[in-house]
This record gives sequence, structure tokens and C-alpha cells, in this order.
Amino acid sequence: MARYVKELVLNKPDDFVQFMMNDYLRKNSFVMADWKGEPAYRTGDAMMEGYKYLKWYYRNGVFHLEAWLKGTFGGEWNLDGFVGVLQKKPYRESLEQLFAALQQPLPMPQGGMSGNPGTVPGQGMPGNPGQPYQNVVPVHTVDNSGAATMGLVFGILSIVFAFLIPIVSILLACIGFSRARMGAGSSKAGQAKAGKILCIIGLIAAIVMWGLNILLLIPTFGRFY
Repeated sequence: MARYVKELVLNKPDDFVQFMMNDYLRKNSFVMADWKGEPAYRTGDAMMEGYKYLKWYYRNGVFHLEAWLKGTFGGEWNLDGFVGVLQKKPYRESLEQLFAALQQPLPMPQGGMSGNPGTVPGQGMPGNPGQPYQNVVPVHTVDNSGAATMGLVFGILSIVFAFLIPIVSILLACIGFSRARMGAGSSKAGQAKAGKILCIIGLIAAIVMWGLNILLLIPTFGRFY
């Protein structure tokens, strides 16, 4: 089993950790799926960026997370190493952002409407679970707006390079599509959607240009044989 494993001693209320994880899973489009008979969260796709998997639990103040990618032949890839780095890097960066959000210090309860973005209804103060919060506690959640912007930029570049260096365009389109999907649940969802569309256009254009280049080279090779 090749997985990225992370454990953090948080000692924070269960409802805070659950809220942060639900927010992260929603923003990154994770859904419950099956991995060889094992329940796990999954996001991504088979064509553009591959499948990413995640499992987590929170017990006795310790947060445990396992993350991996589906390998070329159906095995598990961890998030280290050069192989599959274009898939691994953005996934690991998103997890590091999650860990930072989980480790943030919790402020004292403030007034507010339960259910607002960035607020978690409290059921107990850290270190004193029997003492309920008055209302809600504002917290910093995972922000994927930067990924949305990068998806848009990579989408534009993929179209430009489709007519210059098709192989580079394909790589940019795959990276951009992954970033745009991550940013789909952010405040810049419009940029993420535009980035996805541009990445698809760039990928198609690159494949077409690649095919045309091969067809143009065939007569050239024919002269030598």
C-alpha cells in the first residue's frame, strides 16, 4: 500500500473538524466511492487528471488522513516522487492548505447566524467539551480561488501553445483542468468554469495540430524510402 499518511494532534471539537472536512470535500468535488472494496472519497476523472482518493478520521483529538492517486495500472501512488508529479503536486498543495486550516487557533464564540460560510456551530470549547458555544465561531476555511485563476491562465496558455508546441499544450491543459476543478467551489467559480472550457479547447486543438503535423511529415519521410 503506497499512501501519503498524515497525523495531526489537534485537540479541537469534533464538530469543528467535521465542518472543515465537509467544506474541503465539497470544494474539491470529492464523492464517496469504492477503492477495491474499501470505502473512500474520490475526485478527478480518468482522462484529464486521474483519480484522487482520500480517507480520514478524527479520534481522541488526533486527526488521521490517508491520500493516494490511482496509478497507471490500477495501483496506488503516494504523493511523493517524480512519477505523476503533475497530478501529485496540486493535490498535495490542497492538503497542506487543509492542514493549515485545521490547525488554526479557534477564537472565542461570537454572534452570528449558524450556517454562514466560514462559521461553525460550536458544541464545546477546546479542552472543555462540556461547555457549549453561545452561537457560532468564525473560522478560516480552505480557499481555492487561486486554483481557479491558475486554471484560467493555464487554459489560455494551452490554446496558445497548441499552435506552437502541441505536447506542451497538452500538459498545460491537464494541469489547468485539475486546478480549475479545484477552484470550482471557490468565490471565483466563473474563472474556474472558463478555465475548464479553455483547457478542453486547448487539448483538442493540440491533438488536431499534432495530427496535422504527422500528416505533413509523411510525404517527407516518403522521399527517403
